[in-house]
Amino acid sequence: MFDKEYDIIVVGAGHAGSEAAAAAANMKAKTLLVTMNLQTIGQMSCNPAMGGIAKGQIVREIDALGGLSGIVSDKSAIQFKMLNLSKGPAMWSPRTQNDRMRFAEEWRLQLENLPYLDFYQEMVSGLIIEKEQVVGVKTSLGIEVRAKAVVLTNGTFLNGLIHIGEKQFGGGRAGERAATGITGQLVDLGFEAGRMKTGTPPRVDGRSLDYAKMTPQPGDDIVSKFSYTNLTKKLTNQRDCHMTYTSQLVHDLLREGFDRSPMFNGRIQSIGPRYCPSIEDKIDRFADKDRHQLFVEPEGWDTCEVYVNGFSTSLPEDVQFKALRSVVGFENVKFFRPGYAIEYDYFPPTQLMHTLETKLVKNLFFAGQINGTTGYEEAASQGLMAGINAVRKIREEEAFILKRDEAYIGVLIDDLITKGTEEPYRMFTSRAEYRTLLRQDNADLRLTPRAYELGLVTDEAIKRVVRKAEETEKMVQFLKNTSYDFNEMNVLLESKNSAAVKQHDKYFKVFSRPQIDLEDIRQFPEIKSYIEENDLNEDILEQVEVQVKYSGYIEKEKGNADKLHRLENVKIPANYDFKSIKSLSYEAREKLTAIQPATVSQASRISGVSPSDISVLLVHMGR
Repeated sequence: MFDKEYDIIVVGAGHAGSEAAAAAANMKAKTLLVTMNLQTIGQMSCNPAMGGIAKGQIVREIDALGGLSGIVSDKSAIQFKMLNLSKGPAMWSPRTQNDRMRFAEEWRLQLENLPYLDFYQEMVSGLIIEKEQVVGVKTSLGIEVRAKAVVLTNGTFLNGLIHIGEKQFGGGRAGERAATGITGQLVDLGFEAGRMKTGTPPRVDGRSLDYAKMTPQPGDDIVSKFSYTNLTKKLTNQRDCHMTYTSQLVHDLLREGFDRSPMFNGRIQSIGPRYCPSIEDKIDRFADKDRHQLFVEPEGWDTCEVYVNGFSTSLPEDVQFKALRSVVGFENVKFFRPGYAIEYDYFPPTQLMHTLETKLVKNLFFAGQINGTTGYEEAASQGLMAGINAVRKIREEEAFILKRDEAYIGVLIDDLITKGTEEPYRMFTSRAEYRTLLRQDNADLRLTPRAYELGLVTDEAIKRVVRKAEETEKMVQFLKNTSYDFNEMNVLLESKNSAAVKQHDKYFKVFSRPQIDLEDIRQFPEIKSYIEENDLNEDILEQVEVQVKYSGYIEKEKGNADKLHRLENVKIPANYDFKSIKSLSYEAREKLTAIQPATVSQASRISGVSPSDISVLLVHMGR
């Protein structure tokens, strides 16, 4: 069956595996995607949504790099929202509510359309290692498949253990078995492994809910989308979500089951996601809160299945049911399935290089929850980067690494391999020092030229980005060089409660005011005619507005990033003997030896390495 050697084998077909396989195949590498169930490719295991705070920026970055998550999200969306519009553009974050079944179907169709990609359904039980290098995989049927590189994207399946109250059983997801064999082999090879936990809420029958008692949560009036390409369209029709609340009665009913909760009786030892706690964790940690929000999210256009966002739990099913029936609007609720927690194996990501290749085994890459992350978007971005770098490694090409000022993806990977994580890692805008540079509106300007060099995007895509950059710069210069009539301008300024001007001046200056937006400026004849004559679309105009209003902040962050780059250029040799530098602190020697940073900049971000330690390193590297 497998008489040929593949370039790349990807193990697992969740969000990380799907992006890894797509990237490798699009780079014309012979790729095999192995999964335990071909019917669950791209499955949304938890909530039926993509994007959100910082996560939306990641999806746009994936799209700008030629990945497929943005396209799949747009094609299966049932609602769109741009979050944080009341804040500055560095905080704007797109989010879609999705049709769960169509999302998975669209991923399958996108992948099947790639000529360099093959599929195989079976469990991978081990790796074939020769001379400290991976050369293939073994399946549970004893089949060996050879490859030049392997990407592991096992999600929650590695020795997965599902908890519902006092009941526990093996599984990687509800209704699917766990994957075994790989963890033991990797530990025998010298890898450090750990356990993490995540959870999911009950799925319920929407026909049994009383939506009239809940608060509607509609999508945006002005709809956007994730993908920069013309392969998707904006939604013209949207489905509402709804919001309701728990109560003190609900909390009291949930507490009745705490003695049977695996979280509180010691059955679950591992750490769950801090920023997505279970309902029992919330009422225990925040006992002063009388209620918590619940978002009632439809699972698709046509299904009656509903996801109860905010009610993640591993309590016994009878406790879940009794408590949920006391929530307003849920008085007659019927369950499709109860919520559950799942424990699974992960490998601390400090064992990886920036390419996501492991330090111990050559040509073996990890991506997704195996690295300790949580979330579809974080997983997908790692899969994309692992797929790209696996291909470039076997072709002996330079590694593709994104810096912290280039992408949220760069921040994510650098955080993981430099700092590690002891709890499921979730991306936030606050994790990025240069978030004014890393906006969702300019991901294409930042990354599509890089993707074009990799062969991941089309000529049409790069032409669109070049035009966007050029036309944005031209209009900014036009605003800097074109004067307004101060009498006409004062009419506008007065209506906006903005200070009057006393003489003619450039449009750029008045447009920089927070009270004045693009709609105000474009009513002036010279601005209106410029936009029409140059056929400028809303994407370009949005970019112009951001560049004008935030030019000072953008320039300041670029200066800070340049300082970082100077440290990035100070390389540290591989397997450097930090213990020989006696002037380093003891903790710094320990941490630097364990992580083996590639640059002084990376070393400066390691917890326990002080500024004085960095000064010592700079002296030694200078020598």
